[in-house]
Amino acid sequence: MSLKKTPLHAAHQRAGAKLVDFAGWEMPLHYGSQMEEHKMVRAGAGMFDVSHMQVVDIHGPQAQAFLRYLLANDVAKLKTEGRALYSCMLNESGGVIDDLIIYWTGGTSYRAVVNAATAEGDIAHMQQVAKGFDVNVEPRPEFALIAIQGPQAVQKTLPLLPEDLRKAGDLKPFSAVWNDSWFVARTGYTGEDGFEVILPAEQAEGFWEQLKDAGVNPIGLGARDTLRLEAGMNLYGTDMDDQTNPLTANLGWTIALKDAERDFIGRKAIEQWKAEGVPERMVGLVLEGRGVLRGGTRIETAAGDGVVTSGSFSPSLGVSVAFARIPAAVDAEELQADIRGRMLPVRVVKPVFVRNGEPQIELNR
Repeated sequence: MSLKKTPLHAAHQRAGAKLVDFAGWEMPLHYGSQMEEHKMVRAGAGMFDVSHMQVVDIHGPQAQAFLRYLLANDVAKLKTEGRALYSCMLNESGGVIDDLIIYWTGGTSYRAVVNAATAEGDIAHMQQVAKGFDVNVEPRPEFALIAIQGPQAVQKTLPLLPEDLRKAGDLKPFSAVWNDSWFVARTGYTGEDGFEVILPAEQAEGFWEQLKDAGVNPIGLGARDTLRLEAGMNLYGTDMDDQTNPLTANLGWTIALKDAERDFIGRKAIEQWKAEGVPERMVGLVLEGRGVLRGGTRIETAAGDGVVTSGSFSPSLGVSVAFARIPAAVDAEELQADIRGRMLPVRVVKPVFVRNGEPQIELNR
């Protein structure tokens, strides 16, 4: 079965990208150096082809009621057109089907962006749940998505946007503006300032080349992963999945239980977890010494084993960092990681390592 290609596939080939299979899509892993691409985003501006993610529009008289039942976070919090909300979509057991961003686009209309690997199942689930509501769930495969991130991302991108959307420079985080065909959001996945731009697929390559001419560097999935890890953002499929509840994935803040009258899929399970306590919690780890923490690394604690869910060398910090799930009872600040049979010390920290280019943890050098 051939891999799917985004509208920017030819641009990636011209730029010499190393292309790999990602969730059935042929996507750029890097354009020569993952390390350099990571540093380009932290120091200047980089752009990511994220067109493999799926835009889904939700509209209809019961759109809000549908989303308040579908999602663990509460879209009723969105009081201003263009504001966005991060939420998990749960199954009845409280497991995470996917995490997504949902925008209120006014009236009875919303726009969601879901992950590439889960898109097909997400849409089927949404459409199944929608049968109980007067609402329409509409996938929009005709759009491409480009994320521009870094301290220089806004200044380099603004002159290239359609004139009526250059007010995007005044947007607060998690807000968006749009016209008939372009949608510009002040969101991202790297811990840096920037935009995520949804635009017609046929216009994507021209915009990409304009950004490149303006000094925005193409960045592959490899650097995107180390950037999001440093920023403390979960990756679906490694840090959480449909067997993981948000409380053990450090996402308890995304569950809205304040309105006792609001039922949502997974609510009963979440309330039970909160009442009984969860057996595990997610922490950040810093490796005190040489080596690299990887997904699956065993973490030894006095209360039993934990496991690294995401780990890598941090190009910004010069050490290996990771997310790990450990027994909830553990309160030690120093643990041991089993790296190829060697037990090496790791320090427990809050799972945010770099934000806006600045270290969020102390480094013992």
